[in-house]
Amino acid sequence: MTLRKRYLKGKDCQVKFVLEKELCPGARTVHLVGDFNQWDKRSCPMHRLKDGSFSVSVRLKTGKEYHFRYLIDGCQWETDWHADKHVPTIFGDSENSVVVL
Repeated sequence: MTLRKRYLKGKDCQVKFVLEKELCPGARTVHLVGDFNQWDKRSCPMHRLKDGSFSVSVRLKTGKEYHFRYLIDGCQWETDWHADKHVPTIFGDSENSVVVL
C-alpha cells in the first residue's frame, strides 16, 4: 500500500492511493472508502493496474486529516499500514488509516 502526495497550488493535494496485488489476490473490485466521501462504498472505485494492484487519485484539501480504508469485493476491509497514522474504528475491532495533509 502506498500513498503518494502531490501538493498543488492553493490548498489542495492530489493523493494517489495504491493497494498492492499481494493484499488483494483475485480481487474483482476495490473501492477507496473514507470520511472524504462520507464512507460511500461505491463512490471511489480503484482501477486495476497491469501488475495486478489497484490505484486511484483523489484531490483533497490540505490542513486536514482524512480517515480511510480499502474495501475489496464489497466485503473485505483492508487497512493501509503505510498511512501517516492509524486510529481505532468507531466499532473498536480494527483501525482506520489516516492521511495527513
